[in-house]
Amino acid sequence: MIFFNFKKTVLTGIATLVILCLSDDLYAQSVTPQAASSFSWTNLPQVAQPQFKKDTIDIRTFGASPDGYTLNTKNINDAISVCNGRGGGVVLIPAGYWLSGPIELKSNVNLHLADNAFVQFTADFNQYEIIEGNYEGKPSARNQSPISGRDLENIAITGKGTIDGNGDAWRMVGRNALTEGEWREKIASGGLVSDDGKTWFPSEKTKLAHEEKRSVLLADGGKLSDFEGIKDYLRPNLVVLTNCKKVLLEGITFQNSPAWNLHPLMCQDLTLRNVLVKNPDYAQNGDGVDIESCARVLIENCVFDVGDDAICIKSGKDEEGRKRNIPTEQVIIRRSKVYLGHGGFVVGSEMSGGARDIFVEDCTFMGTDKGIRFKTTRGRGGIVENIHIRNINMSNIVQEAIFFDMYYWTKPPQANEVQVIPEVTVETPQIRNVFIDRVTCNGAAIGVFMRGLPEMPIQNIRMSNLFLTADRGVEIKDAQHISINDATFHTDKSNRLIYVENAKDLFFDQLDYNPDVSQVLEVNGAESNNLRFKNAKFDIKQIKLDHGARSSAVQID
Repeated sequence: MIFFNFKKTVLTGIATLVILCLSDDLYAQSVTPQAASSFSWTNLPQVAQPQFKKDTIDIRTFGASPDGYTLNTKNINDAISVCNGRGGGVVLIPAGYWLSGPIELKSNVNLHLADNAFVQFTADFNQYEIIEGNYEGKPSARNQSPISGRDLENIAITGKGTIDGNGDAWRMVGRNALTEGEWREKIASGGLVSDDGKTWFPSEKTKLAHEEKRSVLLADGGKLSDFEGIKDYLRPNLVVLTNCKKVLLEGITFQNSPAWNLHPLMCQDLTLRNVLVKNPDYAQNGDGVDIESCARVLIENCVFDVGDDAICIKSGKDEEGRKRNIPTEQVIIRRSKVYLGHGGFVVGSEMSGGARDIFVEDCTFMGTDKGIRFKTTRGRGGIVENIHIRNINMSNIVQEAIFFDMYYWTKPPQANEVQVIPEVTVETPQIRNVFIDRVTCNGAAIGVFMRGLPEMPIQNIRMSNLFLTADRGVEIKDAQHISINDATFHTDKSNRLIYVENAKDLFFDQLDYNPDVSQVLEVNGAESNNLRFKNAKFDIKQIKLDHGARSSAVQID
């Protein structure tokens, strides 16, 4: 272990610190070139909008009743079918309490909910057929979604009403996720409690599937009827749109989903505008929107308050995702807010088909577990690249404000652990060319966390104009060509500011931080090299080298 101090004789005897006056073009020399892309902040993707005839059909014409008791499934679906048969138009759900089973959308139909229209889906599980669906990018048995559409064009759900998935009827919940009063109410509502008293289940079928760890995937030769014994466990996503074109979701409140809220899969020209997506914080798999293998997407002026990832980019999982080979691309996300959630803006972990040309700006994340989140793991494959993020505000982030991790759901190595490094294959994921500018965070455990793979470092991440208040500043492991410019860190003075482990070609310029911080830089690993600091303000005694790190790896202006 090597520590720097002020004494010249000790400094000479222990190590030689390389001090350079960095020229302005060193940054350009230290990063890899951006992969070719025709899109930029001045040339954003264009998202086509659906158009509808003005002809309007009121569901009351088909006998629908807003009494909160009558099941209006057939009435609503008949109205949609007739509208479609007439060449399209608007199906109106007026103000009132409308109970329904699964609704199937059709082309050229705008399902419009008037102000104070409340559509709630029934808790009678028998109304939902077991179908072949999709779970984390793989074929699986699911109950039919409350709202669905496949191979459609020119469709919309608009208005100022509310769509409620009745998710509490479907989902189990842990005792520690509820207050004592809520737990007593849950037990009084029916259902069952686990033998250890820690989990409530809505039905025997759900309890059986959970305790036996039953898979929902459709293995070779499996039939949908094989899942009847655990039917209640096959929670559906609230809205699933598959292979649809020109889709608009606008103005609606989507809430209380059994699993994910909104799941567009392999769609093109998708717009979410002025949408509120809400779930209780204990809703496992209660994602806000999961954009999977879609192209040309616009999300603007939306609000998410959910129990899992809020705005999530996906493209399939492992071999199935690579076979599909449809990236999520040409996405614009702007002027949106996230309250609770595992992540504000998230890429992964199912990104085996890739993700590229994504633009995120003018968003606020409040109380999420993580702010900007990239996650993947060995076995996924796929390339995440050309991601542009700017003008993000964050408050009270529980964990990391900016987070990159390639060990999702796997055990990461301990600090400086000697590893057997596998070969790079099609199963090796890649994250590269991510550009983050103007991020302000007040409250986080770590400001910037980055952990790549030794065989595939995270590459070419450029961050600038950061203003981060966090317990700890920066941790970078197995990464290359990373730059942080014009960044202010307000951290706990008892913690180190920057930790580097087996990373190289890092460039830091104009860092501002608490002058009382105990240690500015800790470098670990013989692979760490070319760590450059321009306009540095720290003193040499605040650098620590360990586990084979060389003093020549650090170059300071």
